Amino acid sequence: MTPSPAFPVRYHVADADGVEVFYREAGDPANPTLLLLHGFPSSSHQFRALIPLLADRFHLVAPDLPGFGFTVVPAARNYLYRFDTLAETLAAFVDVVGLTRYALYVFDYGAPVGLRLALKYPERVTGLVSQNGNAYLEGLGEAWAPVRAYWADPSEENRQIMSDAMLTLEGTKWQYLHGVKDPESVAPEGYYLDTLLMDRPGNKEIQLDLFLDYATNLTRYPEFQAFFRQARLPSLIIWGEHDPFFIPPGAYAYQRDNPNAVVELLDTGHFALETHVHHIAHRICAVLGSVPDHKPVHGG
Repeated sequence: MTPSPAFPVRYHVADADGVEVFYREAGDPANPTLLLLHGFPSSSHQFRALIPLLADRFHLVAPDLPGFGFTVVPAARNYLYRFDTLAETLAAFVDVVGLTRYALYVFDYGAPVGLRLALKYPERVTGLVSQNGNAYLEGLGEAWAPVRAYWADPSEENRQIMSDAMLTLEGTKWQYLHGVKDPESVAPEGYYLDTLLMDRPGNKEIQLDLFLDYATNLTRYPEFQAFFRQARLPSLIIWGEHDPFFIPPGAYAYQRDNPNAVVELLDTGHFALETHVHHIAHRICAVLGSVPDHKPVHGG
């Protein structure tokens, strides 16, 4: 599988929910749409290698969520950085750019945001790729211990602990390289770009607010799981098995609610696209090949 020169990547900005949403787009809009939702601390940049591999078969749209990448939230918007709000902005975005049918690729933060979108517009979702995109309590690894402490006591001390651990170059680099067999295979521009963007004035406070609000995602897990049971979508659950945050039991749990979900573990860490992008592209084509004809199944 090689990049298709016939479908170059385009870079756009859409005004959605009072936010200037930056997004990458490639492929023929007549093809099935794959909506790519990034995670912390990255942006649509994480899909830079995947998009060209799929552009001859899919219409690909990858937005930067508010607080990430090149999306700009005007100060006058008085934006509240919560996962519910990110999902509201994403819903406004898909409406503005005219996406009425799409499969979801969710990763990390993209999972709770994208699955909220699925709950809002269940009839639009044709398929699911979850790459270390958690929706089950058993998927939360021991690396969440300091975050849980922050949830229990959002003191300035714990807020600073989170900042020191997660919002530095070393913390971001660790997320990219932990569990990777050959760290020299991971391009450094990913974690350097993430760090530079996180270091913009005010952004660390935004991220600390989102860390705190992440606890609300756990309360939505039963709703997400009910959606899996009811929709029974073609689903590829593909997981870097050495991810310290989202561990393999969270991948296998998808089959409890959708027995037809394809679960595959990869010998890598959290950012599986950095090491296995060609394999993941092949598996997306294999599992979502029936997406154009799929109609969601309602009922349990």
